[in-house]
Amino acid sequence: MHTLSVLALGTLFMSQAPADQVITKEKDVTVVNTTTLAADVEGYAGPTPVKIYIRKNKIERVEALPNMETPKYFVRIKRELLDKWNGLVVKKAADQKVDALTGATFSSDAVIENVRRGISYYNKQKK
Repeated sequence: MHTLSVLALGTLFMSQAPADQVITKEKDVTVVNTTTLAADVEGYAGPTPVKIYIRKNKIERVEALPNMETPKYFVRIKRELLDKWNGLVVKKAADQKVDALTGATFSSDAVIENVRRGISYYNKQKK
């Protein structure tokens, strides 16, 4: 009987969770979080989720979320890659060709795929 109670309680808590935790609002900014959306996208050491901040249908910024990538290489990604989408209209950003960084190829490819999936998801939700 105890197991049944635990299962029922778990179901109750899950049913009260927001239906879509990928897209949230922060004042007038839409935030796309790829943690669950691209959980299968891995860099060198695991998932590389990002948050994409969108205001008035333009990407304001892309922010890396905690990950297990080698800090020495990931700092390059933060410095040289994440701003490639800043200021782009979302539709144009979806088609943006961004090259991986030499020396951090797996990690940067994963970040690029996270951004691509996040933008694609955002576009589908707008329709």
